[in-house]
Amino acid sequence: MDTIISAIAQDDFLIEIVTSTGITGMFDVKPYLSGGAFKELEDKSYFRIVRPAHHGIMRPHEQDFSSDTIVWDIQHV
Repeated sequence: MDTIISAIAQDDFLIEIVTSTGITGMFDVKPYLSGGAFKELEDKSYFRIVRPAHHGIMRPHEQDFSSDTIVWDIQHV
């Protein structure tokens, strides 16, 4: 499993990702915003609070994404 070593929030609900195996790209969070657990991410200032953690990315209120999901999405855009 890849480890996310960098996660930087960008405009338009994108997160710039770098993994431990050198995979880089933009993770698009927009498709997930309709789910109830991720609704809070629509607040742009809260969206920007993101950090790599535990083989994925996380936020204070646990709207986490695994590195498997992130890498799959980046590679299948």
